[in-house]
Amino acid sequence: MSETVKSRRGFGSRSACKKSNSSCKDGSFTEKHLLGEATKKDLPAKSKKLNTLSKDGSKETTSMVDLPRDLAEEVLSRLPVTCLRGARSSCKKWNTLTKAESFFRKHMGEQASAAEELTVVMVIEFRVYLMALNLPSITCQGSLDNSDRVDISLVYHCDGLLLCIAKDLASFLVWNPYTSQTLWLEPPRSPPHPRLDCYSYAIGYENSSSKCYKILRFIDRLRNDFVEHEIYDLSSPSNSWRVLDVTPDWHIESYARGVSLKGNTYWFARERYPAKPAVGEPYEVADFLICFNFTTQRFGPRLGLPFHTGFECTATLSSVREEQLAVLFQIDNSLHMEIWVTTKIEPEEVSWNMFFAVNMEPFLDFQFGMSQGSFFIDQEKKVVVVFDKDTDMCFTRNIAYVIGEGGYFRQVDLGESIEFHRPFGCSYVPSLAQIKQ
Repeated sequence: MSETVKSRRGFGSRSACKKSNSSCKDGSFTEKHLLGEATKKDLPAKSKKLNTLSKDGSKETTSMVDLPRDLAEEVLSRLPVTCLRGARSSCKKWNTLTKAESFFRKHMGEQASAAEELTVVMVIEFRVYLMALNLPSITCQGSLDNSDRVDISLVYHCDGLLLCIAKDLASFLVWNPYTSQTLWLEPPRSPPHPRLDCYSYAIGYENSSSKCYKILRFIDRLRNDFVEHEIYDLSSPSNSWRVLDVTPDWHIESYARGVSLKGNTYWFARERYPAKPAVGEPYEVADFLICFNFTTQRFGPRLGLPFHTGFECTATLSSVREEQLAVLFQIDNSLHMEIWVTTKIEPEEVSWNMFFAVNMEPFLDFQFGMSQGSFFIDQEKKVVVVFDKDTDMCFTRNIAYVIGEGGYFRQVDLGESIEFHRPFGCSYVPSLAQIKQ
């Protein structure tokens, strides 16, 4: 039996995310919620003076708007990221306060001390949600609504910025959910390939004194050998895409998700023109990682993997708190699963260590999807969560599979899916990164 994901207010499933988040947008709830936080016993003593008695003996409550700056900062720093937009829209003073660097440092400190958890961004029914993974627990914190209220199909994360691909696959939005900044990118000038679903994307930055954020967009079609790579510099006044000169001897599948790490992005890749095997020999294709360096605007050398993947194997990349890469591997038609983590990762060098291996046969009768899935690990607790479907054939429900050592296994029901694609998430760390307008 599977469980349903819980929201921060105790509701279940995806609708819970919507319910819990809607109350954060309402000004009256924000005031009530903040007052509740302010009267907690571990806040400064002066917070207890919020409630006083009038001359006739009735209870009076001080408005949050009238709180001194230091106390307002103390209270607001306890709100989850999903509620900040509601708080900002309720009061000009709060809007200014919550965008200050001093508040950001305090807010991140409060969030880190609240629980040792990983925050994940997930797209569910074209809305972006925050999931808190304090494994084995999974909690929905609510939705991150962009001011444009656009339907989002894909999302990529780097340094607190989200690159959002709209539902039409032809519009692109860069968004900082923490500061509420958004920027629509100019569409590429070159005529797009008719298969918009075959484009791949990445967001990264140039390592310099001030980070210059850039967007990479490319298509690599083996069938007609159509290859094109374009880059968009968010700091450039031209506001346009520039075609890069790339002639790869490797191939990145259109469904392969890149993972951003330290400003660069990594993908699984394969030999583009494999040699024909001798008669009777198996047909094998070399596989490896490829990194796009946003500083040099070039792809690096081939980086070795700790295993060899076939055409029907499951191989999925993830990041570990934006410091390491992790990979989930399953051999074709096998329920044996391995998780590997990098001990060193640079654009031109990589080394690996086995995290753990487990036989999934006692728990599932199907292999995890070969594409578009996602997973996250907790190294200290030796736990992994895999986001996938409920079976390998019927795409009806999204499930989080939580797997640990010693035979630990449980399923968390994320709700019914209206999409064919498997649920996808990426780790999210808020920042004050500025988007040049």
